[in-house]
Amino acid sequence: MDIKGKTVVIAGLGVSGTSLAEVLKEQGARVIGVDERKPTADLDSFDKVNWDEVDYVMSSPVFNPRTPFILEAQRRGIPVMSEVEFAWRLRVDSARTGRPAPWIGITGTNGKTSTTEMTSVMLTACGYDAPTAGNIASGNMAMSLSRCATNPKHDVLCVELSSFQLHFTDSLELACAAITNIADDHLDWHGGRENYAADKAKVFHGVTRALVYNADDPLVTEKAHEAEPAEGCRRVGFTLHEPESGQIGVADGWIVDRSGVAGGEVGESVRLAQVAEFTHLMEPDGTIYPHLLADALTALALVLGFGADRQQALDALKTFHPGGHRIVTVATSTPDASGRSIRFVDDSKATNAHAANASLSSFADGSVVWIAGGLAKGSRFEHLVADRRRTIKAAVIIGRDQQPMIDAFAASAPDTPLTVINPDPNDDVMARAVEAAGRYAEPGDVVLMAPACASMDQFVSYADRGVKFTEAAKRWVKTYDGR
Repeated sequence: MDIKGKTVVIAGLGVSGTSLAEVLKEQGARVIGVDERKPTADLDSFDKVNWDEVDYVMSSPVFNPRTPFILEAQRRGIPVMSEVEFAWRLRVDSARTGRPAPWIGITGTNGKTSTTEMTSVMLTACGYDAPTAGNIASGNMAMSLSRCATNPKHDVLCVELSSFQLHFTDSLELACAAITNIADDHLDWHGGRENYAADKAKVFHGVTRALVYNADDPLVTEKAHEAEPAEGCRRVGFTLHEPESGQIGVADGWIVDRSGVAGGEVGESVRLAQVAEFTHLMEPDGTIYPHLLADALTALALVLGFGADRQQALDALKTFHPGGHRIVTVATSTPDASGRSIRFVDDSKATNAHAANASLSSFADGSVVWIAGGLAKGSRFEHLVADRRRTIKAAVIIGRDQQPMIDAFAASAPDTPLTVINPDPNDDVMARAVEAAGRYAEPGDVVLMAPACASMDQFVSYADRGVKFTEAAKRWVKTYDGR
């Protein structure tokens, strides 16, 4: 892409927009930044844009496809692209290979971040310069995809891709791609579930080496079989069950490949490692977190499909620690006479019902005091509560948008004890939630903060929410142990 002398409107000067603006200017483009919230922006309104002089528009995910300035640009025939599309077109040759670094792309409703991080960790252990990039909030290079794509030192990019980014992305031809799962989320932005799934499925178009899909998810499986990858690309389904031919999965406590991605023939059973060796994906009692195991299978299929060394990849995966606020124990009371404790588990990244369901499924029946709620974004939770009513011993509802969660318990688990936390004052809402949860908890129980909702109604971010929970849990344990 020759951008020299072209005029590009950057809609939204967040991290990705600011980074792309810098890259475009370095390559000789004229950039017009538009952001009503940034005093440093060139313009504070799209009404001030002279569309006659604009060649391209980069749109932030903040703006849905029906936003007036996007429709105006499209009416005029001006290409509207994501940062991902720009980064793909602006790639430079790798210093090591003399060709643009290939991309491994991961999307899905949940599990994207852990899978992307696992993929990067394994490839790095195999000797590649393989940073995470894209829609991921960890790592020095994490959110600056345009910078990564124009840095010649990288061998391969491990890119987390959101449905928002994929909507305005059309020319990707990834080396390896995966969809972890598809559940209802952001449907208002996309204009329905069908559109949402179609945007996710863009990640599969033209894949050259390995197309990895969730064989336990019917919609993902459908999209994988509808996709048109490059000739010679391998389709690999992952499953938490015994794998069929063409799949990688789990059998008799082993990770088993029958897809051929690990070096065997398709249909041949190749044992890779015992699940029990992946201790960082487990509870303290050795119970595996199923959704983290699914992420590990996805990442392993991607890395092996890319051609990395199998043993080095497995050794790295066995030491992988999930990132912050992903089902991590943050406080534990002193064990009682029978050796049982009250554990506080932070899964603040579970910001929708699908993620919260996966988190709750990791624990025994009747053992979870669940802290839930927040910004519901129009979601309903009746199915979630019905699915996990045996797991949930009691629930504590936070947030300013509490009614959807209250309604879900009334409809699906009316006998479950509930405490609804007054949203005001905001400053101590998590401390009051943890105190309420502690009144329900007994040794052997888990206080799980997996809210199924966004955080911005009462917290700066899901990370801020997780930090507040951790602080409150540690204070509670100190008080409890001092009784």
